Amino acid sequence: MPDVTRETVLEKLRSVRGPDMEGNIVDLGLVSDVFISDGKAYFSITVPADRAKELEPMRAAAERVVREIPGVKAAMVALTADRKAAPQAAPVQTSRQVPPAAHGHGQRPAGGAPAKAGIPGVGAIIAVASGKGGVGKSTTSVNLALALQANGLKVGLLDADIYGPSMPRLLKISGRPQQIEGRLIRPMENYGLTVMSMGFLVDEEVAMIWRGPMIQSALLQMLREVAWGELDILVVDMPPGTGDAQLTMAQQVPLAGAVIVSTPQDLALVDARKGLTMFRKVEVPVLGIVENMSYFVAPDTGKRYDIFGHGGARKEAERIGVPFLGEVPLTMGIRETSDAGTPVVVSEPDGEVARIYRNIAAKVWEQVSAARQSKSRTMPDIVFE
Repeated sequence: MPDVTRETVLEKLRSVRGPDMEGNIVDLGLVSDVFISDGKAYFSITVPADRAKELEPMRAAAERVVREIPGVKAAMVALTADRKAAPQAAPVQTSRQVPPAAHGHGQRPAGGAPAKAGIPGVGAIIAVASGKGGVGKSTTSVNLALALQANGLKVGLLDADIYGPSMPRLLKISGRPQQIEGRLIRPMENYGLTVMSMGFLVDEEVAMIWRGPMIQSALLQMLREVAWGELDILVVDMPPGTGDAQLTMAQQVPLAGAVIVSTPQDLALVDARKGLTMFRKVEVPVLGIVENMSYFVAPDTGKRYDIFGHGGARKEAERIGVPFLGEVPLTMGIRETSDAGTPVVVSEPDGEVARIYRNIAAKVWEQVSAARQSKSRTMPDIVFE
């Protein structure tokens, strides 16, 4: 079977006409960097945000022609919005404006910006974020998801760290997701969680050298083109920092809130503040701060050591007026179970650390539930005649 190259894909895509049948999508500069791995081609097509639904046939045509290339097993193609990059695609004027369907998160508030589209069957979406790497955010995400489940909820987990996906290893999941009806794919499962990660789609050694639009496309596809089923809550493990992935999630997904993970020392808290500031600017509620690696108890003597200091995250939460969710200690057990793909909440469910995670999960869900009840009381009835 011949190797598939970027040049082969681009040449094939030159047969796809651009918006309004002008030129082709490659020469118009609408195609992002093409990424090829294991016979799968990934790329996005840039269009104006207000024409995305109208231009879906163009996306489908691009996907179809790429799948016809010998050696291509599948194509992951998405439309991404960047008005500056697609000046040729002017909005189409129509004589009759059709109001958007009033369905869940997809409503457009009167006089406001379009509401963010939710995910069918998913009750709430929360992000777990950190201002920097190395603070144990992914480990916290996994154990928080499992703790929410242990508290009686139906939970899904999305690994949004495109560059460094860790859920396959943390949850000991291998294999590839299967495509089902239409463009939907079935998420992977373990320990009762439904899980999706870029780590299931590409090999562990593959370096994801993607620019912003492709990251945005991949994230939205993993959210909206996965058969999540009926979930009470979807936990999103965000990449560290405040870049494209974070902005995509905050601006285009109806997040019920964000959990910020930090270690106690001042340097980590400085970066955590950046994450807090970003979510507040885009009007995503901050559900609270978790102080990870809060302290260390020597297993042989029982003596406690504050290796990274202690209480910094609690003080920061009090200073800025957000809830403090809890302190998670630095233990050999958390490290060992994480490396083994058997998170501590399921491998040691009756232990002290699992109890801490369940308490954090209870505080998170209490806030999410209260916000949803408050919103339902204030939402006006919509009547169609």
